[in-house]
Amino acid sequence: MVNDLRSFPMLAEMNSKDLENLSELMKQENFPAGSRIIEEGDIGDTMYLLVDGTVEVLKTTLYGEEYVCATLKDEYSCVFGEIALIDHDRRSATVRAKTDCRTFSISAEDFQRYCQEFPAVGCRLLMFIATNLCRNLRQENENLLKVYQALVDEIENMD
Repeated sequence: MVNDLRSFPMLAEMNSKDLENLSELMKQENFPAGSRIIEEGDIGDTMYLLVDGTVEVLKTTLYGEEYVCATLKDEYSCVFGEIALIDHDRRSATVRAKTDCRTFSISAEDFQRYCQEFPAVGCRLLMFIATNLCRNLRQENENLLKVYQALVDEIENMD
């Protein structure tokens, strides 16, 4: 597991002992193609590292229709569900296995325990997660601005 963990950017700077300690708290999970790993609206308490396979991130419209908003592949060393390590709130999206998938997961409780036991490493991991969340928030703000501008342009062109 430690060798697989090294491929994830958020863990790449960790030494072998820190990775070994973290791996003891993680569990490997396998999901067949088509299975739902995370369900939008459920209370979240686990982060997943995508080791093998491809997943789709789905959102639900106000009319109850699902659409794919992202595809994550193992070759990108993707992490999902990381918000659950911070806020224990409802999941913001569904994650479905597009292919058979293998993940490593860690619960919020185990992650918090790890951060308390190894604060320097925990702080670096939290900063990495926070940086990714900030980047995603900025991107979503840009997307929202584009949608708003397109709506304004469409309304103005109706005249």
